[in-house]
Amino acid sequence: EVQLVESGGGMVQPGGSLRLSCAASGFTISVSHMTWVRQAPEKGPEWVSVVYSGGMRTYLVDSIKGRFTISRDNAKNTLYLQMNSLKPEDPALYYCARVPSLSAVVERRYDYRGQGAQVTVSA
Repeated sequence: EVQLVESGGGMVQPGGSLRLSCAASGFTISVSHMTWVRQAPEKGPEWVSVVYSGGMRTYLVDSIKGRFTISRDNAKNTLYLQMNSLKPEDPALYYCARVPSLSAVVERRYDYRGQGAQVTVSA
C-alpha cells in the first residue's frame, strides 16, 4: 500500500524557516518523480517543486526560487522541502505527491498524495 505522510508544518513569523518531511512507504522515492504542492484557502493547488527520479530538481513558482529547496533522503525514503525566509503569501496546506510520469508533471497530475502539513506565517 502506497502511503505518504507529511510532518513539520507549523506557525512561524515572517522570515522564519520550516522543513517539511514526507515519509513514503509502499514504493521507492529514488526511482519516482515527486512533487510538493500547496493550496491556500479558496485557491487552487499550486505545484511548488519537483524532484525527478534522476535527481534533477525544478522550482515551479517564481516567488519561492532561492528560498525553498526540495531534497530527498533515499535511505530514509523521505522527501523534504526546506522553506526559508517565509513570507505572508506562503501560508497553505503543503502536501507531497508521487508523479507517475514526466508527462504527468506537465499535466499537473499525480497518483498518490499525502494528507498535508499546514504552514502558517504570522507576526
